[in-house]
Amino acid sequence: MGTTARGAAALAGAAVLALSGCSAGTGAPASAGGSGESASTADRVLRVAFNQPENHPQYIALDNMGDRLAEATGGALDIEVYPNETLGAQRETIELVQSGGLDMAYVAGPLLENFNPDFVAFNLPFTFDSQEHQRETLNDPEIVSDLYSSLDDEGIHVLGAFHGGVRSVYTSTGPVNTPEDLAGQKIRVIESDTNIEMMRLMGGSGTPMGQGEVYTAIQSGVLDGGENNELIYANLKHAEIAPYYSYTRHLMFPDYLIANPGMLESLTDDQREAFEEELAAAIEEEAELWEEQVTEAVATAEAAGAQFNEVDEEAFRTAIEPLIEQSLAGKDTARELHDAVTAAAE
Repeated sequence: MGTTARGAAALAGAAVLALSGCSAGTGAPASAGGSGESASTADRVLRVAFNQPENHPQYIALDNMGDRLAEATGGALDIEVYPNETLGAQRETIELVQSGGLDMAYVAGPLLENFNPDFVAFNLPFTFDSQEHQRETLNDPEIVSDLYSSLDDEGIHVLGAFHGGVRSVYTSTGPVNTPEDLAGQKIRVIESDTNIEMMRLMGGSGTPMGQGEVYTAIQSGVLDGGENNELIYANLKHAEIAPYYSYTRHLMFPDYLIANPGMLESLTDDQREAFEEELAAAIEEEAELWEEQVTEAVATAEAAGAQFNEVDEEAFRTAIEPLIEQSLAGKDTARELHDAVTAAAE
């Protein structure tokens, strides 16, 4: 998207905010957001952009955080989450945060590489051994504090990292056990050179495509499958046309909650302490919700005919090693961050 288009999208998002009440952080009460709930009575409502629906673990965790924050601050602060890209796609909401027109936004980890390439350290395959490993390391100040404040001068501060699911491969052709099983298969991937190369090393042919087109593409044979977490697989009904879900567990992106540094600076010491405590609780709650929803998603997919199988994970790890080395080459800070995270799993 060009600069003009991005600016227009950011202005559109700002207009939505203006129509729903005063600008974020003015201290005026907010009216209802995308969830359709009644207006908060808090003195100040911190507005958050989100690109998923209200039943998503991240939405629920932050919405609940707002309730606790209002109680902890005696009604001084609350949080209002705008779901379903109400304020625009993630790239546009980053611009709104930078300009101060929006307090916070959830953004996918790879997007921050556009501002600081060192964020690549946490977006590479097989970086994390588990959801717990990801959550603990990416919210450990000793590891991430410098990185998370590295964009403050650009109007972006990373408040914390949330779990965004574990991605595995699913196909219409049969279960995958080794990279050889993906030979000649066209698998939908996120649109990036890194992900295309990742799938090539995994044995398949990475095909970028919008998520909304994947069902029909697999159904018609344009694609042989995709790669995503169980929630997306079940909720988008991909089990109906690609019933073989193979646990490659190759990728675990973090999703970051970002804020304009000015928002943090405007809080009193007591408010900031309460905010940080409730954010830590929200990150833990989101993790529990993910586990619950994954269990439900697997049951839903199995009812639709899905078969789940384990794979030769070491074969995939070995195949992808060249991509990791290539991505970290010449990036001393990124390599140090990657090493610190992987060492924490040992």
